[in-house]
Amino acid sequence: MQKIIYADLHCDSITKCCACGGDMLDFSGQVNIRKLTASGCGAQCFALFTDGENAEEDFKKFLAFYGAQIEKHPRLQPVLRRGDVERAVESGKIGAVLTVENLGFLNGGVSGIAALKAAGVKMASLVWNSANAYAYPNLKFKDGAPDIAARESRGLTAAGRAAVEELNKNGVICDISHLSDGGAEDVFALSVLPVVASHSNCAAACNVSRNLTDGQIKKIADSGGLVGLNFCRDFVVEGAFADGLYGTAHTKNVSVFESLYGHFIHLVNVGGEDIAAIGSDFDGIPPYGELSDCTKICALFEYFDRRGVRAGLLEKFAFGNFLRLFG
Repeated sequence: MQKIIYADLHCDSITKCCACGGDMLDFSGQVNIRKLTASGCGAQCFALFTDGENAEEDFKKFLAFYGAQIEKHPRLQPVLRRGDVERAVESGKIGAVLTVENLGFLNGGVSGIAALKAAGVKMASLVWNSANAYAYPNLKFKDGAPDIAARESRGLTAAGRAAVEELNKNGVICDISHLSDGGAEDVFALSVLPVVASHSNCAAACNVSRNLTDGQIKKIADSGGLVGLNFCRDFVVEGAFADGLYGTAHTKNVSVFESLYGHFIHLVNVGGEDIAAIGSDFDGIPPYGELSDCTKICALFEYFDRRGVRAGLLEKFAFGNFLRLFG
Protein backbone atom coordinates (compact mmCIF):
# COMPACT_ATOMS: atom_id res chain seq x y z
CA MET A 1 0.00 0.00 0.00
CA GLN A 2 1.35 3.41 -0.98
CA LYS A 3 2.08 5.80 1.91
CA ILE A 4 -0.86 8.11 2.55
CA ILE A 5 -0.39 11.78 3.44
CA TYR A 6 -2.26 12.59 6.64
CA ALA A 7 -3.14 15.45 8.96
CA ASP A 8 -3.67 15.33 12.73
CA LEU A 9 -6.05 17.69 14.54
CA HIS A 10 -4.46 17.44 17.99
CA CYS A 11 -1.23 16.68 19.79
CA ASP A 12 0.31 18.05 23.00
CA SER A 13 3.89 17.75 21.78
CA ILE A 14 4.87 21.43 21.83
CA THR A 15 3.73 21.76 25.43
CA LYS A 16 5.45 18.54 26.50
CA CYS A 17 8.66 19.30 24.59
CA CYS A 18 8.92 22.81 26.03
CA ALA A 19 8.28 21.55 29.55
CA CYS A 20 11.13 19.05 29.35
CA GLY A 21 13.57 21.40 27.65
CA GLY A 22 13.70 19.45 24.40
CA ASP A 23 13.79 20.28 20.71
CA MET A 24 11.02 19.30 18.29
CA LEU A 25 13.50 17.88 15.79
CA ASP A 26 14.23 14.81 17.91
CA PHE A 27 12.03 15.20 21.00
CA SER A 28 11.65 11.84 22.74
CA GLY A 29 7.83 11.96 22.74
CA GLN A 30 5.29 10.48 20.37
CA VAL A 31 5.61 13.33 17.86
CA ASN A 32 8.73 15.08 16.61
CA ILE A 33 9.83 16.45 13.24
CA ARG A 34 11.79 13.35 12.27
CA LYS A 35 8.87 11.08 13.12
CA LEU A 36 6.35 13.29 11.36
CA THR A 37 8.50 13.24 8.23
CA ALA A 38 8.91 9.47 8.32
CA SER A 39 5.18 8.93 8.88
CA GLY A 40 4.02 10.99 5.88
CA CYS A 41 2.45 13.83 7.85
CA GLY A 42 1.26 16.71 5.71
CA ALA A 43 -0.13 18.85 8.53
CA GLN A 44 -0.05 18.72 12.32
CA CYS A 45 -2.10 20.79 14.74
CA PHE A 46 0.05 21.73 17.73
CA ALA A 47 -2.01 22.53 20.82
CA LEU A 48 -0.77 24.92 23.47
CA PHE A 49 -2.25 23.39 26.61
CA THR A 50 -2.34 25.15 29.97
CA ASP A 51 -4.04 24.49 33.29
CA GLY A 52 -3.52 25.61 36.87
CA GLU A 53 -2.33 28.69 38.71
CA ASN A 54 0.50 29.58 36.31
CA ALA A 55 -1.52 29.07 33.14
CA GLU A 56 -1.12 32.59 31.80
CA GLU A 57 2.66 32.59 32.16
CA ASP A 58 2.86 29.02 30.85
CA PHE A 59 0.91 30.03 27.74
CA LYS A 60 3.33 32.85 26.98
CA LYS A 61 6.26 30.46 27.44
CA PHE A 62 4.74 27.79 25.18
CA LEU A 63 3.83 30.34 22.50
CA ALA A 64 7.39 31.70 22.47
CA PHE A 65 8.76 28.16 22.29
CA TYR A 66 6.48 27.33 19.35
CA GLY A 67 7.64 30.44 17.49
CA ALA A 68 11.27 29.60 18.14
CA GLN A 69 10.79 26.05 16.84
CA ILE A 70 9.10 27.30 13.68
CA GLU A 71 11.99 29.68 13.07
CA LYS A 72 14.62 27.05 13.83
CA HIS A 73 13.17 24.21 11.75
CA PRO A 74 12.16 25.21 8.22
CA ARG A 75 10.51 21.83 7.65
CA LEU A 76 7.63 23.19 9.75
CA GLN A 77 5.56 25.49 7.54
CA PRO A 78 3.17 27.63 9.63
CA VAL A 79 -0.39 27.58 8.31
CA LEU A 80 -1.52 31.19 8.43
CA ARG A 81 -3.59 31.73 5.30
CA ARG A 82 -5.45 29.90 2.58
CA GLY A 83 -3.23 27.61 0.55
CA ASP A 84 -0.47 27.20 3.15
CA VAL A 85 -1.28 23.53 3.76
CA GLU A 86 -1.11 22.71 0.05
CA ARG A 87 2.12 24.67 -0.34
CA ALA A 88 3.67 22.83 2.59
CA VAL A 89 2.84 19.41 1.12
CA GLU A 90 3.99 20.39 -2.36
CA SER A 91 7.36 21.51 -0.98
CA GLY A 92 7.82 18.44 1.20
CA LYS A 93 7.22 20.33 4.44
CA ILE A 94 4.81 19.81 7.32
CA GLY A 95 2.00 22.31 7.72
CA ALA A 96 2.04 23.50 11.35
CA VAL A 97 -1.36 24.63 12.65
CA LEU A 98 -1.36 26.44 15.98
CA THR A 99 -4.26 25.65 18.33
CA VAL A 100 -5.13 26.28 21.97
CA GLU A 101 -6.50 23.74 24.44
CA ASN A 102 -8.29 25.48 27.33
CA LEU A 103 -8.88 29.24 27.19
CA GLY A 104 -9.03 29.38 30.98
CA PHE A 105 -5.74 31.27 31.12
CA LEU A 106 -7.59 34.34 29.81
CA ASN A 107 -9.45 34.43 33.15
CA GLY A 108 -12.86 35.16 31.68
CA GLY A 109 -11.80 37.99 29.42
CA VAL A 110 -12.41 37.81 25.67
CA SER A 111 -10.28 40.72 24.48
CA GLY A 112 -7.25 38.40 24.39
CA ILE A 113 -8.81 36.29 21.64
CA ALA A 114 -7.85 38.88 19.01
CA ALA A 115 -4.25 38.50 20.16
CA LEU A 116 -4.53 34.73 19.69
CA LYS A 117 -5.64 35.27 16.12
CA ALA A 118 -2.71 37.63 15.56
CA ALA A 119 -0.37 34.92 16.89
CA GLY A 120 -1.70 32.50 14.26
CA VAL A 121 -4.13 30.46 16.36
CA LYS A 122 -6.67 28.69 14.12
CA MET A 123 -8.67 26.67 16.65
CA ALA A 124 -9.33 26.85 20.40
CA SER A 125 -11.25 24.99 23.08
CA LEU A 126 -12.91 26.74 26.01
CA VAL A 127 -12.18 24.22 28.74
CA TRP A 128 -10.21 21.14 29.76
CA ASN A 129 -11.06 18.82 32.66
CA SER A 130 -11.80 21.52 35.25
CA ALA A 131 -14.50 24.18 35.10
CA ASN A 132 -13.34 27.71 34.36
CA ALA A 133 -14.90 31.12 33.75
CA TYR A 134 -16.25 30.02 30.37
CA ALA A 135 -17.53 26.49 30.63
CA TYR A 136 -17.85 23.11 32.34
CA PRO A 137 -16.02 19.99 31.17
CA ASN A 138 -17.68 16.76 30.08
CA LEU A 139 -15.72 14.91 32.77
CA LYS A 140 -17.62 14.64 36.06
CA PHE A 141 -16.31 13.40 39.38
CA LYS A 142 -17.95 11.41 42.16
CA ASP A 143 -16.25 10.94 45.53
CA GLY A 144 -13.04 12.30 44.03
CA ALA A 145 -12.91 9.82 41.13
CA PRO A 146 -13.96 10.27 37.49
CA ASP A 147 -17.59 9.25 36.95
CA ILE A 148 -16.81 8.47 33.36
CA ALA A 149 -20.29 7.52 32.14
CA ALA A 150 -22.01 10.59 33.67
CA ARG A 151 -22.61 13.45 31.25
CA GLU A 152 -22.54 17.12 32.23
CA SER A 153 -25.60 19.14 31.19
CA ARG A 154 -24.57 22.62 32.34
CA GLY A 155 -23.98 25.04 29.49
CA LEU A 156 -21.65 27.95 28.84
CA THR A 157 -21.40 30.87 31.21
CA ALA A 158 -22.10 34.38 29.95
CA ALA A 159 -18.34 34.79 29.44
CA GLY A 160 -18.29 31.52 27.51
CA ARG A 161 -21.00 32.67 25.15
CA ALA A 162 -19.13 35.93 24.63
CA ALA A 163 -15.95 33.95 23.94
CA VAL A 164 -17.65 31.89 21.22
CA GLU A 165 -18.87 35.06 19.55
CA GLU A 166 -15.36 36.55 19.76
CA LEU A 167 -13.81 33.38 18.33
CA ASN A 168 -16.25 33.60 15.44
CA LYS A 169 -15.45 37.28 14.92
CA ASN A 170 -11.75 36.47 14.67
CA GLY A 171 -12.15 33.40 12.47
CA VAL A 172 -10.92 30.98 15.14
CA ILE A 173 -12.70 27.61 15.08
CA CYS A 174 -14.30 26.47 18.35
CA ASP A 175 -13.16 23.01 19.49
CA ILE A 176 -15.69 21.17 21.69
CA SER A 177 -13.51 18.26 22.82
CA HIS A 178 -13.66 18.23 26.67
CA LEU A 179 -16.74 20.50 26.66
CA SER A 180 -19.95 19.60 28.52
CA ASP A 181 -23.03 18.51 26.59
CA GLY A 182 -24.80 21.73 27.52
CA GLY A 183 -21.80 23.78 26.46
CA ALA A 184 -21.64 21.95 23.13
CA GLU A 185 -25.32 22.76 22.51
CA ASP A 186 -24.59 26.42 23.18
CA VAL A 187 -21.68 26.36 20.73
CA PHE A 188 -23.87 24.77 18.05
CA ALA A 189 -26.44 27.52 18.55
CA LEU A 190 -23.93 30.37 18.59
CA SER A 191 -21.22 29.46 16.10
CA VAL A 192 -21.36 30.62 12.50
CA LEU A 193 -18.11 28.77 11.79
CA PRO A 194 -17.74 24.99 11.50
CA VAL A 195 -17.52 23.27 14.89
CA VAL A 196 -14.73 20.76 15.51
CA ALA A 197 -14.18 18.06 18.13
CA SER A 198 -10.44 17.77 17.63
CA HIS A 199 -9.84 14.61 19.68
CA SER A 200 -13.06 12.80 20.55
CA ASN A 201 -14.69 9.48 19.66
CA CYS A 202 -18.17 7.97 19.51
CA ALA A 203 -20.12 7.30 22.71
CA ALA A 204 -22.08 4.58 20.91
CA ALA A 205 -18.84 2.63 20.42
CA CYS A 206 -17.31 3.38 23.85
CA ASN A 207 -19.62 4.78 26.50
CA VAL A 208 -17.55 7.46 28.21
CA SER A 209 -18.48 11.10 28.63
CA ARG A 210 -15.42 12.25 26.65
CA ASN A 211 -17.02 10.74 23.56
CA LEU A 212 -19.68 12.30 21.38
CA THR A 213 -23.35 11.39 21.24
CA ASP A 214 -24.89 10.70 17.85
CA GLY A 215 -26.80 13.99 18.15
CA GLN A 216 -23.54 15.90 18.62
CA ILE A 217 -21.94 14.11 15.68
CA LYS A 218 -24.84 15.09 13.43
CA LYS A 219 -24.66 18.73 14.52
CA ILE A 220 -20.91 18.86 13.91
CA ALA A 221 -21.53 17.45 10.44
CA ASP A 222 -24.31 19.96 9.79
CA SER A 223 -21.91 22.78 10.72
CA GLY A 224 -19.35 21.56 8.19
CA GLY A 225 -16.95 20.59 10.96
CA LEU A 226 -14.78 17.60 11.81
CA VAL A 227 -14.33 14.93 14.46
CA GLY A 228 -10.73 13.86 15.03
CA LEU A 229 -10.61 10.29 16.34
CA ASN A 230 -8.64 10.13 19.59
CA PHE A 231 -6.15 7.25 19.95
CA CYS A 232 -6.40 7.01 23.77
CA ARG A 233 -7.30 3.41 24.63
CA ASP A 234 -9.68 4.52 27.40
CA PHE A 235 -11.84 6.38 24.89
CA VAL A 236 -11.50 3.79 22.11
CA VAL A 237 -11.91 0.36 23.70
CA GLU A 238 -15.17 -0.29 25.52
CA GLY A 239 -14.47 -1.05 29.19
CA ALA A 240 -10.85 0.12 29.19
CA PHE A 241 -11.59 2.91 31.65
CA ALA A 242 -12.71 0.37 34.28
CA ASP A 243 -9.12 0.18 35.59
CA GLY A 244 -8.88 3.94 36.12
CA LEU A 245 -7.44 6.66 33.93
CA TYR A 246 -5.36 5.07 31.15
CA GLY A 247 -5.78 1.62 32.75
CA THR A 248 -5.42 -1.33 30.37
CA ALA A 249 -5.39 -4.46 32.51
CA HIS A 250 -8.80 -5.78 31.45
CA THR A 251 -8.50 -4.79 27.80
CA LYS A 252 -4.80 -5.07 26.96
CA ASN A 253 -5.41 -7.80 24.39
CA VAL A 254 -8.15 -5.88 22.57
CA SER A 255 -6.98 -4.45 19.26
CA VAL A 256 -7.08 -0.66 19.27
CA PHE A 257 -7.03 -0.74 15.47
CA GLU A 258 -10.17 -2.88 15.46
CA SER A 259 -11.88 -0.61 17.98
CA LEU A 260 -10.89 2.54 16.07
CA TYR A 261 -12.30 0.97 12.94
CA GLY A 262 -15.62 0.58 14.78
CA HIS A 263 -15.57 4.25 15.79
CA PHE A 264 -14.69 5.28 12.23
CA ILE A 265 -17.54 3.30 10.67
CA HIS A 266 -20.03 4.60 13.21
CA LEU A 267 -18.83 8.18 12.74
CA VAL A 268 -19.22 7.98 8.96
CA ASN A 269 -22.60 6.27 9.21
CA VAL A 270 -23.94 8.98 11.51
CA GLY A 271 -22.15 12.09 10.24
CA GLY A 272 -21.22 11.25 6.65
CA GLU A 273 -17.92 10.89 4.84
CA ASP A 274 -16.86 14.51 5.26
CA ILE A 275 -16.67 14.51 9.07
CA ALA A 276 -13.99 11.93 9.92
CA ALA A 277 -10.41 12.98 10.67
CA ILE A 278 -7.47 12.07 12.91
CA GLY A 279 -7.08 13.62 16.37
CA SER A 280 -4.39 11.44 17.90
CA ASP A 281 -3.85 13.29 21.22
CA PHE A 282 -0.22 12.13 21.02
CA ASP A 283 1.95 13.27 23.93
CA GLY A 284 -1.24 13.69 25.91
CA ILE A 285 -1.80 9.93 26.13
CA PRO A 286 0.48 7.05 27.15
CA PRO A 287 2.19 5.03 24.41
CA TYR A 288 1.13 1.48 23.67
CA GLY A 289 2.12 -1.07 21.07
CA GLU A 290 -0.18 -0.55 18.11
CA LEU A 291 -0.10 3.25 18.21
CA SER A 292 2.98 4.07 20.25
CA ASP A 293 3.81 7.17 18.19
CA CYS A 294 2.97 8.92 14.93
CA THR A 295 5.08 6.56 12.82
CA LYS A 296 2.41 3.88 13.44
CA ILE A 297 -0.37 5.84 11.75
CA CYS A 298 0.49 4.29 8.39
CA ALA A 299 -0.18 0.87 9.95
CA LEU A 300 -3.65 2.09 10.97
CA PHE A 301 -4.34 3.06 7.36
CA GLU A 302 -3.18 -0.36 6.21
CA TYR A 303 -5.55 -1.99 8.70
CA PHE A 304 -8.48 0.11 7.47
CA ASP A 305 -7.56 -0.81 3.90
CA ARG A 306 -7.59 -4.52 4.76
CA ARG A 307 -11.00 -4.06 6.37
CA GLY A 308 -12.32 -2.79 3.06
CA VAL A 309 -12.39 0.99 3.52
CA ARG A 310 -12.31 2.26 -0.05
CA ALA A 311 -9.40 4.44 -1.12
CA GLY A 312 -11.41 7.65 -1.55
CA LEU A 313 -12.90 7.46 1.93
CA LEU A 314 -9.56 6.59 3.49
CA GLU A 315 -7.97 9.60 1.82
CA LYS A 316 -10.75 11.86 3.14
CA PHE A 317 -10.18 10.53 6.66
CA ALA A 318 -6.42 10.89 6.41
CA PHE A 319 -6.15 14.32 4.81
CA GLY A 320 -8.99 15.39 2.52
CA ASN A 321 -11.48 16.44 5.18
CA PHE A 322 -8.79 18.36 7.07
CA LEU A 323 -7.79 20.10 3.86
CA ARG A 324 -11.39 21.12 3.17
CA LEU A 325 -11.54 22.94 6.50
CA PHE A 326 -7.99 24.26 6.96
CA GLY A 327 -6.72 24.40 3.40
